[in-house]
Amino acid sequence: MIYIISVFIYLIFLTIIGLKKYNKINNQNDFALAGKNLTSPILLGTMLATWIGTGSILGNAGKTYEIGISAIILPLGGVLGIYVLSKIATKVRTLNKVTVPEIIGSKYGKLAQILSLISLIASYMVIVGYQFNAGGIVLNMIFTNENGLSIISIETATIIAASFIIIYTMLAGLLSVAFTDVVNGIIMTIILIIAFPLLWFESGGLNNIENSFLKLGKIENYNFLSNVSFLDIINFCLPSFLLVLGDANMYQRFSASKNIQGLKKSTNILIFAVLFIEILIILIAWVGSTMIPETESGRYIMIYVGYKILPPLIGAVMLTTIVGIIISTADSYLLVPSNAIMNDIFLKYINNNLTGKQIVFYSRIIVLILGIIAFFMSNLFSKSTTIFEKALYAYTIYGVSITPSLMATFFWKKVTKEGVISSIISGALTILLWKNEKLMLSFFPESIYYNIDEVIPGIIISTSSLILISLIYKRK
Repeated sequence: MIYIISVFIYLIFLTIIGLKKYNKINNQNDFALAGKNLTSPILLGTMLATWIGTGSILGNAGKTYEIGISAIILPLGGVLGIYVLSKIATKVRTLNKVTVPEIIGSKYGKLAQILSLISLIASYMVIVGYQFNAGGIVLNMIFTNENGLSIISIETATIIAASFIIIYTMLAGLLSVAFTDVVNGIIMTIILIIAFPLLWFESGGLNNIENSFLKLGKIENYNFLSNVSFLDIINFCLPSFLLVLGDANMYQRFSASKNIQGLKKSTNILIFAVLFIEILIILIAWVGSTMIPETESGRYIMIYVGYKILPPLIGAVMLTTIVGIIISTADSYLLVPSNAIMNDIFLKYINNNLTGKQIVFYSRIIVLILGIIAFFMSNLFSKSTTIFEKALYAYTIYGVSITPSLMATFFWKKVTKEGVISSIISGALTILLWKNEKLMLSFFPESIYYNIDEVIPGIIISTSSLILISLIYKRK
């Protein structure tokens, strides 16, 4: 019961925040960029809570159950991406552009802008979709009767989770999202710091952990890098590296910062904060995996740890934190494409004479529509793959199709609109075609196809196309 009460109180808290901020939203600047008034602590909190989402708390944790301590390499791609991104954060802030497609479109034309928007929507709807899945899993696990049996199905729980996230995001946009992200970030950090030593003592320390893995027949999970190859490291780390480099959520928050000084400080601290939290999550999942023999429970190990292993009070806060992480990621990935559609399509090509209140109203309608699309995406992928696999695929779609062109705007002056368009199209097509097993095996041997994820051929073809086509048209 304590688990239900804790989550329920948290959801009420979010609802109150959303309703309180509702009437403070007067225009698109307020809804999408929080009035460009995010201070350094708020900026740090919202970036941290957005990045540490379901892909980390359930995806990376679930992968840790599978590959053991080798999972410590999983955060490296994202952390390296944040480091590179921190070096251009001030440039992004001074561009005075609202969305990533707008940045691309301002330099390379309407077609490039629309194509990047399509890629953004496709990848972000997958991300939001598995947040809905994760929310449903949490609610399904904690809503149980006295016999420990779930009283609501995962399907019903997913509908409840999706409905709450959509409505909450519609209420107050980035203004309330940023505030609650800070709360989530603080609680998340504290509870993970408390949970790890408790689990460590519960497990009996390092020797007992080793013995437990021996008994489970999974001693390779105790040894670092014993069950991952060099290709695995690239397959696991490259998608998150590419995503964060071009992540429209980050760019939106850069634009929403109150000043450049606060932005610099926040991005520098973010590097270490993300690394610290990600490692804590993996260590907790690693230690917890010695106490969970069932593979199905292992897929959602952080939920299991909070519900079954930790003391009830700590576990309740842990589960509430997971719910908060899910919501803070989902609402951000709903807001960004909504803002892009409004700014880059509606106001440019449909009606640019709307009042501030009208823009906010239509933005909320777009959030609703995108949320419904994401819900259907969540049903499409609900059981076919793990959350880790869903996350990597979504990261790859975005990172391969958009990130090369976006980075070129900052680092390569010779890029052309033809190069950008070809890069977006070729990258997206490669990702789609690579999933066609029969087709790909007619070109590549099994030893290559089954060991290389779509991110490697995708980024090679996307980047090569960007460079070659740009050089050709530059000569003309």
